[in-house]
Amino acid sequence: MPTIRIAVPNKGSLSEQAAAILKEAGYKSRGATKALNVVDEANGVEFFFLRPKDIAIYVAQGHLELGITGRDLAADSRAEVDEVLDLGFGGSTFRFAAPQGESWTVEALEGKRIATSYPHLVEDYLAARGITPAQIIRLDGAVEISIKLGVADVIADVVSTGATLRQHGLAPFGEPILTSSAVVITRKGALLDDDHQRVLGRINGILTAHNYLMIDYNVRRADLDRAIDLTPGLTSPTVSPLSSEEWVAVRAMVPQARANQVMDDLAATGAEGILATELRIARL
Repeated sequence: MPTIRIAVPNKGSLSEQAAAILKEAGYKSRGATKALNVVDEANGVEFFFLRPKDIAIYVAQGHLELGITGRDLAADSRAEVDEVLDLGFGGSTFRFAAPQGESWTVEALEGKRIATSYPHLVEDYLAARGITPAQIIRLDGAVEISIKLGVADVIADVVSTGATLRQHGLAPFGEPILTSSAVVITRKGALLDDDHQRVLGRINGILTAHNYLMIDYNVRRADLDRAIDLTPGLTSPTVSPLSSEEWVAVRAMVPQARANQVMDDLAATGAEGILATELRIARL
C-alpha cells in the first residue's frame, strides 16, 4: 500500500514542470492518460492530480500529506499549510494595476472596486493595512479588461513580465502583494517522517542538478587561493595533485547562472582545461 499521498497540479503553468521533476526523481508518471490518481507501488507513493487552486485545501484537511501548488494559490485558499520546499519555477509577482498615466497608491484603494482572481489574497492584504475597498470582484479570467468595461476601478493580478498589462494600457503600482513560485506544502504543524523527507530529498536533488554545474580545471598551486575564491563549492572544492608538482586539479559545483562568468574569471587567473558538466541528480 502507498504510504505517502501527494497532490500534483492537473493543468496550468505548474503542471508540466512539476510532472517533469517527479519523473526525473524516479517516480511513476501519469503519461498521456487523464487519470486522477497514479499509484507508484515501487516507491510507496500515490499521486493525485487536482486543480491547483484546490490542492492546499486537501492538504490542510489532512487528506493528502504533501502537495505541489503556487504560493499565491495557497495563500488565496486561506488553508492552514506550511511550505516545506520552494521549487524555484513558476515565478511571478502579484500586483495592483491601474490605467497608465493615472496616479494610484495602495491607500487610495479605500472605497474602490478591485477585480481579481484572488479575492481572499487581496482582502487579507488590504485588511492588514486597514483599507476597506467598496467591493472585491472575483473574476476567473480576463481580469485586465474589467476596467475598460467599467466593472472595476483597478485590478490585482499575477504579473510575470508585465507585457499583458501594457497590452491593455495598465501599469502596476504599490509594492508587490506577494512574490510567488511553485512550492511543496504540508498541513500546518505536520511532522514529516523519513519517508516524507526521502521524497523531498529526491525532488531537491533534481532542483540542484538543474541549478548547478560541475566545474573542473587545472591551476598552478601559486594561483590556487584565488581560484578557490571563485569556486568555493558547496562545502569546499576538491583539490587533487597532478604529476607536475606546480599544478593541481580542482573540481567544484557552481550556480549555472554564473558559470560563464566564473569560467572567464578562472581563465584570467591562469587556469587551464576549464570544463563545465551538467548534473543529472544530486544529493547535498
